[in-house]
Amino acid sequence: MIEFIAPPCLGHIDILFQDEHLLIINKPSGLLSLSGKNPLNIDSVHYRLVKDYPGCTLVHRLDFGTSGVMLVALNKQINGLLTQQFQNGLVEKTYTAILLGEMPSHQGEIKLPIAKDDFPLMKICSATGKAAHSHYQVIDSEHITGGLQVTKVTFTPITGRTHQLRIHSQQIGHPIIGCDLYPIGQSQSLASRLMLHATSLSFIHPVSGERMNTQCISPF
Repeated sequence: MIEFIAPPCLGHIDILFQDEHLLIINKPSGLLSLSGKNPLNIDSVHYRLVKDYPGCTLVHRLDFGTSGVMLVALNKQINGLLTQQFQNGLVEKTYTAILLGEMPSHQGEIKLPIAKDDFPLMKICSATGKAAHSHYQVIDSEHITGGLQVTKVTFTPITGRTHQLRIHSQQIGHPIIGCDLYPIGQSQSLASRLMLHATSLSFIHPVSGERMNTQCISPF
């Protein structure tokens, strides 16, 4: 497989919240979360932030093409406490996505186990896959050029598997527009970016104990 080389990202990281313990940011589409081994892939969320926030670490990641809310710890202790919340299911997230076609119902559940495939792909596998659960709710639908129909949805991932929303969408026949890894038909060519945005993030502040609810409006 040809190694992926990220094109230059002109988008900026917006700080949505910060204190002495953590940052909540809006990541632009087209920016890696972490720098790759190839020096051509050095630009990333971490590469940019560590210049101003030495010692910062990413608590979780968003895919290269995904934009939206990310949580960044400013020291290892805070990272550990926040990571525990992710592991214990205390962090709630929603995403906005645009899918190809018309969804079969206004809302629904997708429960399909996910396993590793040939890197960087994942696959649905009942034998070796880990349980994966996504909830969707339709926001709107419309017809676009060429007579194709697309549907905007809110995704709530109950679990947090790699590529979960992308592969779950593909498996039910409604891939996310602009997705290069799990396309169906023309779905990849219908947008210049992955139409997936992390819209909200809710967690408990590890020091104050306050429930933090951050919203980041989708650009599409």
